[in-house]
Amino acid sequence: MLDVKRALKAAQVPACTHTLPLSTPWGEAITAAGDNAPVLPEHPRPTMQRAAYAILNGMWECAFSPLNVPLPARSARDARVAGTRPGALNHDEALHAVSTATPPITFGSRIRVPFSPEAPLSGVNRVLQPNELLWYRRMLELPVLSSNDRLILHFEAVDWVCAVYVNGQLAKTHRGGYLPFDVDATPHLCPASEGRAELMLCVYDPSDAGVQPRGKQSLTPGGIWYTAQSGIWQSVWYEVVPAAHLTSLSLNGAADGSLTVDAQAARAEVSGQAPDLHLELTMLDHAGAAIIQATLPLDERGKLHTALTVDNPHLWSPSDPYLYQVKAVLRTHAAEDSARTRDIIESYCAFRTVSIERDAQSVPRFFLNGKPYFVKGILDQGYWPDGLMTAPSDEALVHDITAMKAAGFNMMRKHFKIECARWYYHCDRLGMLVWQDAVQGGGPYSLWHISRKPTVFKCTWGRYRDDVPHHRTALASTDVRYQLEWNETCTAMVRLLACHPSIVTWTLFNEGMGQFDARAAAEHIHGIDPTRPIDAVSGWFDQHCGDYLSQHNYFRPLTADRDRRFLSGYVAKRGFRALFLSEFGGWGQPIEGHRFSDAAYGYGEFNSIDEWREAVRSSLAAAEALEERGLAGYVYTQISDVEDEVNGLLTYDRRLNKLDVK
Repeated sequence: MLDVKRALKAAQVPACTHTLPLSTPWGEAITAAGDNAPVLPEHPRPTMQRAAYAILNGMWECAFSPLNVPLPARSARDARVAGTRPGALNHDEALHAVSTATPPITFGSRIRVPFSPEAPLSGVNRVLQPNELLWYRRMLELPVLSSNDRLILHFEAVDWVCAVYVNGQLAKTHRGGYLPFDVDATPHLCPASEGRAELMLCVYDPSDAGVQPRGKQSLTPGGIWYTAQSGIWQSVWYEVVPAAHLTSLSLNGAADGSLTVDAQAARAEVSGQAPDLHLELTMLDHAGAAIIQATLPLDERGKLHTALTVDNPHLWSPSDPYLYQVKAVLRTHAAEDSARTRDIIESYCAFRTVSIERDAQSVPRFFLNGKPYFVKGILDQGYWPDGLMTAPSDEALVHDITAMKAAGFNMMRKHFKIECARWYYHCDRLGMLVWQDAVQGGGPYSLWHISRKPTVFKCTWGRYRDDVPHHRTALASTDVRYQLEWNETCTAMVRLLACHPSIVTWTLFNEGMGQFDARAAAEHIHGIDPTRPIDAVSGWFDQHCGDYLSQHNYFRPLTADRDRRFLSGYVAKRGFRALFLSEFGGWGQPIEGHRFSDAAYGYGEFNSIDEWREAVRSSLAAAEALEERGLAGYVYTQISDVEDEVNGLLTYDRRLNKLDVK
């Protein structure tokens, strides 16, 4: 039975009249240290570490300038849904705008990279508008480079479209706000620059005025939508590498001892010829013993895909997150290359297998290393009051993981966001399972279609196709450019993160937001990564595909509902799926002195912290009791408060755990 009173209350988003100053302990330390504070100094890519690198985080110059092309008008439908918000450039228009814009004459502000200008820790506190461009500039102190060296700039994430200039020359354009990209700056370095180079970026980001994948960002935040962020929001750094070097390395071990090795190398010609490339791979256990020593040839395209075998591997699990250390050496050899140049990478890998199988009672379950494993998850938005989507420090990332492990959770669902690589590394080494969401986008959302109708009418959940044109209009997914970018981003996400043993499920769509062709998407991702289950549609509008029957339940009694209407048709090519409660709870409880705003949004109200604590614990116990009735796992909403949302176990500033506060 639907709890009508709570559902109606949740449909009324409280208005925020003012925000309150709020910071984390780690952000407070950065602010106190001033301009010279070390900002996220750790190596940004723990799965591919070289010795010669430099972090470029810290104070940069920045400026805002008017967009150099006119904005298009919104469609009539989008204008009705979005109200007065402006339109936005499409993908091609945005790339043209950032690559042809004239830099400002002066850069009047400074910004602390990698925090977005909207984030307090940036020092700017300014929202980039859809009719503006954002500029960055800084000087690089260059290392000494040999004739065989390359200087590669790494941008872990820049939202959304950007152009990178080195010494005034356009070096690269990039589209996509959640994925890393690299720039070879070597051709643009000036011999007469006396060891210095100018690095400049031009960024365009319309946030939810556009259709690109954007997660929870909104120019009009409130309720479940959060402050938009733009520009650089993850670390910027450079490496010095040989001309022939590895550009990617992915190591995936299974419980049977098989190790899949995928690598890609940039090939450099020596005397007009591309040399042969070989990868020397050494894997060490915790005692320092060599478990694998192999020399693997790369093909003429610089690619490697092969499988090795380890006898009786030490398996990875949340209770025993065992990681093997790996050293990879890329060697080149040609007749004129007697020195055999090399590229040395430090990495790690693990052995574990995840799947959806039937247990001894023929109930579909999540299996870890061949055994049923009940998943106790919690929703992770990955937002911070002082850094927005950028955690203020490495310690802050670790804090959330360890706090949730201590609270009894074994999984974190990373919601609508591709996190920085160090977060996945910490989940790998600390033993936290991860369900990884694809980043949603599309046009302006109709709350009736994505929220209110499915909340009231549960009968619609398995009866609303996402490959019908007028249904796509309702789900804000009609724009072909959005569909292409979503597919590109989701595919790149899976390939980028596949080496992390902590990631055990890919979630493609959530509550219909920007949803389209979920069945085709599930088949495509299964083809790229057959080793992990897929939650094709989380919440509602199930398309009878993927490996989970994935439901959200905020306003009804918790049940293990395996209605055959939801289980008919195509299902994971095997005829069964695991039942998963992929969101529930959301009980709200503001804590004075730790609130972001005077608005308070959640899915219940309580007279005291004790009543709230009892509701949370009762809900978790009720969900766990459903394991006996066939439930494979759950995701409680959520780790922390986020802006107006006060339904976290932790306060937004991470200073209090509400389960412990007196």
